[in-house]
Amino acid sequence: MATTEHTPATGSAGTAAPGTPAQLDPAERLRLERAFSIPRARFLAGIPIALILLAWSFQGAEFNFAKLGEGTANMGEFLARLFPPDFGKFGTIVTLLVETLQMAIVGTVLGTVLSLLVAFTAASNISPRWLYFPARWIMNIIRSVPDLVFALMFVSAVGLGPFAGILAMTLGSLGSIGKIFAEAMESVDRGPVTAMEAVGASKRQVIQYGIVPQAAPLLVSYTLLLFEGNVRGATILGLVGAGGIGLELTTAMRMYDYGHLSAIIICIIVLVTVIDQGSALIRRRIT
Repeated sequence: MATTEHTPATGSAGTAAPGTPAQLDPAERLRLERAFSIPRARFLAGIPIALILLAWSFQGAEFNFAKLGEGTANMGEFLARLFPPDFGKFGTIVTLLVETLQMAIVGTVLGTVLSLLVAFTAASNISPRWLYFPARWIMNIIRSVPDLVFALMFVSAVGLGPFAGILAMTLGSLGSIGKIFAEAMESVDRGPVTAMEAVGASKRQVIQYGIVPQAAPLLVSYTLLLFEGNVRGATILGLVGAGGIGLELTTAMRMYDYGHLSAIIICIIVLVTVIDQGSALIRRRIT
């Protein structure tokens, strides 16, 4: 009785037929399996270096566990003064929190738009080298300046109020989120980009259809992260008169009005928690 050999069905080009599991090249499989392996020698050599660096940092920063233990009682006393919270000025707190939220929304929108424009000049796979390096240096300079310094600068320019805080948040976003946007564009899959370039697509078409759609989920996620950070940052900018709940928070601390201070902190925590949950919901929808 004749026997027949069963061989995998293949297409005309030697590729697996539809329905047949794709087979990886052994060399490619080995590369993927080793993608996250850490060289043992370098890892072992890096451990003592990391420990020495950590010990040096602890010593230079004067980190002291004993002093922390001694100060625990003082921290407990401070926290005890915050209770019970006093919501007698709840209307004022809500008004200032709404102002803080409005500052964060406007600052996020302006910061995102400007950061996206700057990111196109700071992405190595989009921008020419003569434009890439200046854009990166500008973002590095902006990122190295604290937002409070920007807030003080704009307070002196446009006066006290939320407008100065919005300008500070917008400028501060260029250094941080602009860099992240650029790196998100640099991390896209090169396959679609190469295919579009091979068929003669223009630079604008490559960016519009090959890079931005791939980076869009990350861009949205980072924008939500920027918004959350701006809500928290707006409470700090108020310390220098740049609007928001920060000024009321500072006033309560200086007046030793711990009940009012506690009420402000609780309201800020509630607002940030609501925003965080909303951002998480949006992230789940886009990923």
